[in-house]
Amino acid sequence: MEETLSAPWVVVGYDYQRIERTEIPLQIRRPATGIDLDSFLWSEDPEIREILATSDGLEEARRLLWLHLDRKEWELATGEKRLHPLIEAVARDAIRVFKNIISPRNEKLTGYSALYHLWRLAREGQAAAAEVDEGFVYEFKHLFKAINGRPDIYPAKYAEGLEQVDFKRIRGRAAGVARSNYLDELARRVRRYIERYPSGLDPEVVEKRRENAKRILEALGGTMDDWRDYRWHFRNVLKGRRGVEILRKLAKISDEDLEAMMKAVEYRIPFGVTPYYLHLFDLDHPWSNDHQVRRQVLPPLHYVKVMMEHREDREYYFDFMGEHDTSPHPLITRRYPMVAILKAANTCPQICVYCQRNWEIVTALDPNGIPTRKAIDKAIDWFAEHPEIRDVLITGGDPMILSDQMIEHIVSRLAELDHIELIRIGTRILVTVPFRITDELAEMLGSYVEPGKRVLSISTHVESAYEVTPEMAEAVYKLRRNGLMVYNQQVYTFWVSRRFETVALRIALKKAGIDPYYTFYPKGKWETKDYLVPVARILQERKEEARLLPGTFRTEEPVFNVPRLGKNHLRAGQDHELIMIRPDGRRVYLWHPWEKNIQLVDPYIYTDMVSIKMYLDMLQEVFGEDPEDYKSIWYYY
Repeated sequence: MEETLSAPWVVVGYDYQRIERTEIPLQIRRPATGIDLDSFLWSEDPEIREILATSDGLEEARRLLWLHLDRKEWELATGEKRLHPLIEAVARDAIRVFKNIISPRNEKLTGYSALYHLWRLAREGQAAAAEVDEGFVYEFKHLFKAINGRPDIYPAKYAEGLEQVDFKRIRGRAAGVARSNYLDELARRVRRYIERYPSGLDPEVVEKRRENAKRILEALGGTMDDWRDYRWHFRNVLKGRRGVEILRKLAKISDEDLEAMMKAVEYRIPFGVTPYYLHLFDLDHPWSNDHQVRRQVLPPLHYVKVMMEHREDREYYFDFMGEHDTSPHPLITRRYPMVAILKAANTCPQICVYCQRNWEIVTALDPNGIPTRKAIDKAIDWFAEHPEIRDVLITGGDPMILSDQMIEHIVSRLAELDHIELIRIGTRILVTVPFRITDELAEMLGSYVEPGKRVLSISTHVESAYEVTPEMAEAVYKLRRNGLMVYNQQVYTFWVSRRFETVALRIALKKAGIDPYYTFYPKGKWETKDYLVPVARILQERKEEARLLPGTFRTEEPVFNVPRLGKNHLRAGQDHELIMIRPDGRRVYLWHPWEKNIQLVDPYIYTDMVSIKMYLDMLQEVFGEDPEDYKSIWYYY
């Protein structure tokens, strides 16, 4: 089969709407030629190899494989093959996934045939191994293990040696004490993981950052009084050549990052860092604890090069969510029946590299990115004409760069509309310049809260415990004291994806008065491939790590944003299907829209930007992580 990818597209026999998006090139990073296929792969299911190697052709192999899987499934259904119920569930899932992968429908949908490559590996051995990545072989090794009731899951590394209580053997208070002792030890082990991730609330980190602030003030010619003045931070955002030079001196920027920033400046690629956010860096020991902070704002070279290549068509090329097609009026985006977005500012005090709207934001604090009052009023007039809308999200960009007067004008006008019951402000200002939340601003916003009638809330975007600071907690307290709720929407990137790292974030957020709300799978944009994780990792985090927290600490929902359509639940298995493994080991999914069971809306095909093997290798290379810590990731589909 010809190996090309232009999915999603119209397929003969399927009425799927074409959705233009970035093509994902094949990346055979490490050919599987170094793997002993006999001992590593086929030993997990010799019968599958025999079927593939002796079949007259691909279609006969497909038919015989299907019968083989049916037989495995029947053995489970009849009890002929007796497994622990949890292992049996994994086996059933694996059989279903393998059938999906070898189905002709999914080969047509994706433009790939994993079966073809398996067939050739069985018949030609190492000669065919050069055509697939190691990640491809690893996927099927673990799939075969699961199908045969041998998934490499139990026990988790952090539970090794822990003996569960047998409630058939021990009961009553003795059982309760034994169970409590078990839980104590499990909690101690998890705590050791969490302690790997320092919080910005830790006293030693707070003290280090006081010194950072002094150095930054000295470099920018400011005083400690200036430091707590948000206007000073706005005036001194590090952008352009001057900003790059200051960053180079203060933050010890690598040559590659320096090249990327200089190209970003030259080609007008969005870039900017606030002085406050710079003080979160480890200025003396770069990349020791501040990976997530640096990568939030320092654009990788790959990102910059892709942005450069698409300077002329970036407005459409990078619009992953299809906002051009979901905007019924200027400054408004609508994907749901009762909520819509008002983009009150098309710029921010600081640029997040993986920004969803990098297709329209030009630079930090761009004066041309602030709509006129007339344009905003016309957008609010649109809301007045649509009483179906009950929830308005004021976002951008970051609307908190607007003056108090302009913010109040927007909120007051929306508050005049009886059908608007929830007004949300989407802002990262709590992370980038928390001093912007003044007593006056918080009191003004709180004055529009009407118990029983109207709610105001803040939706923010904190990535790691390292970003949570006393200044953030102080700003949040001002808002909460005035009746506003504050929620967090984490974007689950590679840089914050280590075991229990997001657990550390949730704990820090609760201490600061912020409630976890969403964990976003990042927008699947090719330019930000260095930030993406396999879908399986966020599923694993939610099921294993978050589950160990108290319920109020893990209230968030993991979601995937379907272009043009909106959020769908990641943990809801009925909302997505794993339909293919590409030769480079990356998984391909069919995402169902949130309107499933309401309307017949076309699904969306998405390819992981990174295979599980690539991801685990990167964790090991960048952070020194042990892949054994993540061994169950292969069994999340």
